[in-house]
Amino acid sequence: MDINKLIARIKNILLTPKTEWPVIAAEPDTVPDLYKNYIIYVAALTPIATFIGLVLFGIHIPFLGTLHVGFFSALMQMILGYAVSLGMTYVMALIINALAPSFGGTANQVQALKAAAYSYTAVWVVGVLHILPGLGVLVGLLVIVAAIYSIYLMYLGLQHTMQSPQDRAGGYTAVVIIVGIVLGWILAIIVGMASGVSAMSSGALTHGSLLGESSDFTPDKSSPLGALAAIGQRAGEASKKMEAAQKSGDANAQAAAAGAVLGAVLGGGDTVESLTPEALKPFMPESLGGMPRTNYEASRNAMIGVQVSNAKATYRNPQGGPELTLEITDTGGAKGVMALAGFAGMEEDKQSDHGYEKTYHQDGRMIHEEWNNGGSGEYTVVLGDRFVVAVHGSGVANIDALKAAVAGLNLGGLEALKNQGVKKG
Repeated sequence: MDINKLIARIKNILLTPKTEWPVIAAEPDTVPDLYKNYIIYVAALTPIATFIGLVLFGIHIPFLGTLHVGFFSALMQMILGYAVSLGMTYVMALIINALAPSFGGTANQVQALKAAAYSYTAVWVVGVLHILPGLGVLVGLLVIVAAIYSIYLMYLGLQHTMQSPQDRAGGYTAVVIIVGIVLGWILAIIVGMASGVSAMSSGALTHGSLLGESSDFTPDKSSPLGALAAIGQRAGEASKKMEAAQKSGDANAQAAAAGAVLGAVLGGGDTVESLTPEALKPFMPESLGGMPRTNYEASRNAMIGVQVSNAKATYRNPQGGPELTLEITDTGGAKGVMALAGFAGMEEDKQSDHGYEKTYHQDGRMIHEEWNNGGSGEYTVVLGDRFVVAVHGSGVANIDALKAAVAGLNLGGLEALKNQGVKKG
């Protein structure tokens, strides 16, 4: 990757798009080249800036002060947000390509990916400002301006990349944006659910040959890039089904194929059916830490073919005192997002006058500890790059009480189910 060329391209597409789009359209790129040389870098700006802003500066809440987001939670949000951004770019390219003939254009998957990626540049670059959450409303306004400018960039780009006539490019752009908004809304729900349920992690890229089979660069299979390449290969295979469904004209087949592409990205290249609430219940004991279970609930949710299951229980003695909350999440269809964090070996150790927070690996499992000297904390274990087991305690003596509670669970039995419901490729 040529950093000077990357910066020049960003500058030109933002400042002189009318002259830059013809240059872009004429370049003999491939999908792997577009990802390796541009998308994976520029798309990373927003999630990385958001991560740094949340951890270092926190979120200012009027009248309440500044809330600092934990390293682990911010990390999970960053990785999942990045994965979704990469996947969304490719899905938008599929949509652009499929709609091209309807608006007088010429279908071409590489050109469609150019249109999607370079149009997103304005939003991706402005996202750097998320490193300063204190800017608040100003950042929001600038993001809106960038989004509007991205629409203009797409309008110009579709005329060159997809050869859509100028008088039809406006309608073409409008339809693409509407579909994109709907998909973005759905994926935002997934990200919010994932980062809110004890944090899900890890990532995926998007095309079969991305950093893989048709590239000169072959990453180590045991490395993060190797994991991404494998995910990308399977997502590429799913995209072929999408192309076949488009040719068939079957709306149901097209919807199923689109879900398969997203599922391949979020699921690490696999299709995963998460555990049922009934299957999770045996791992939620009647008592925990010597206290009876006072409340229990479990559910399984599915959106665009991505399933996630969650079970939650509260434990407390009738006379009051300490309280424990056990939460088990089967990341299921988004388990690929979990695996990359394990590959990356993320660790942290932070101390303060109020307590500590640390993330580390032990016996092949990712573990996260948080403790507040006021008598509350959380102990989280990731099993099989799929299951997240978290125990939160309030009014307890120390973190050892939470560790003991987790140790008393049937972790081995749950981890043994990591391949249940998994369909490879």
